Amino acid sequence: MWSSEPAPAGPLRVAEPEQAAQARVSWGVAALLVATQDALSARFGSVTVRGELSGFSRPASGHCYFSLKDADGAAALLRCAMFRRAAVMVDFAPADGQQVECRGRLSIFEPRGELQMVVESLRRLGAGTLYEEFLRRRAKLEALGLFDPARKRPLPAFPSTLGIVTSLAAAALHDVLTTLRRRAPHVRVVIYPSPVQGAEAPPALVSALSLAGQRREVDAVLLVRGGGSLEDLWAFNDERVVQAVAACPLPVICGVGHETDITLCDLAADRRAPTPTAAAEMAAPARDDAWVAVQARGAALQRGMVRALESRQQRLDGLAARIGQPARSLLSQKERLADTARRLQRAVQTRVLRQAEALPPWSARLARALKVQVDAQRLRLWAAQQRLSAHDPHQVLRRGYAWVEDAAGKPIISVQGLAPGQAVRAVWADGRAITEVKTIEPLPPEA
Repeated sequence: MWSSEPAPAGPLRVAEPEQAAQARVSWGVAALLVATQDALSARFGSVTVRGELSGFSRPASGHCYFSLKDADGAAALLRCAMFRRAAVMVDFAPADGQQVECRGRLSIFEPRGELQMVVESLRRLGAGTLYEEFLRRRAKLEALGLFDPARKRPLPAFPSTLGIVTSLAAAALHDVLTTLRRRAPHVRVVIYPSPVQGAEAPPALVSALSLAGQRREVDAVLLVRGGGSLEDLWAFNDERVVQAVAACPLPVICGVGHETDITLCDLAADRRAPTPTAAAEMAAPARDDAWVAVQARGAALQRGMVRALESRQQRLDGLAARIGQPARSLLSQKERLADTARRLQRAVQTRVLRQAEALPPWSARLARALKVQVDAQRLRLWAAQQRLSAHDPHQVLRRGYAWVEDAAGKPIISVQGLAPGQAVRAVWADGRAITEVKTIEPLPPEA
């Protein structure tokens, strides 16, 4: 609208349209964010959004932070925050990959100037595409026995060398090295570098695990990565990586993500750690704790030895006391034995004296009986000598007989033992003669 009144004195000012004037207003950042948030509240109010959970976390405060993405794979992401008063009303355990329906209001997170949704209620709709694929792979690999608890191997109690499979740029590597340096600085570390995210991660992880198994230069392998969404951790759900973990000849500790993150490598590994730091703590016992345990064990052994020595000393004292009592009893028995010996000696002497008094008549009777026995034996001996003399061949020879013997001195008792021309000896009582057999004349048999 134009005016016909004269223009006031001063600089000339040209009138501008209303929209152009607003465009020239200079906003402060905070004021613009507040105005935008008021516009969102006035335009949308309470909204309900459907999508797939991603990057879900619940810190110690009890608040929940996550993102919603379209299940059809569209490149759209909405950051969400659900405070503790609303989180306690959720009747399920939210996890990445789940399809949910959120009701809340849109707002601007002023510290970062980001659009976010403050969720007042959360309802589960179903599993997301990745989560369904996770469940399918899990069932397949479980049927192959890769998750069987019986194949889990124990970890080395006191490893000297540990292998780490992770990215050189990963924060998890720094956490693991810091933990090992603090807990077990004596443990040597070998790093098998590999990307842990993206399409190139699965074959690289398989190669790193295979290299560690071939070299056999470490006691156990730590497969670690920091937290992230289900998509970020998807390389650890790759079947090739899971099979490489199960086939690794070395014990494998898998510490991927946060405590709420579960990957298929966690299920196939010999031990699952909730975080990379926990994996380092699980792999190597703290040197100070081991030293304290050794000292405690040494003190316990020393106390046990002292108790054993004291017990043996008590037993020795008891045995000594028991041995001292028989010694006194033995002395008493010795005195009784000496007294009995003296009494026995007196009794024997008395008995001998009594027997000596009765000995003279018995000695005379014994002498007479002995003389009778000797005379009888002498008579029997004389009779035997007479009978023996009667059978002596020399006595026969004295009566005019002779016997004939051969050259060897054997008697010839029959003509059957003679042969004509044989030399024989004839023996008499006073000599012998050597003769020769001329003829042999056997006597006729008696009728």
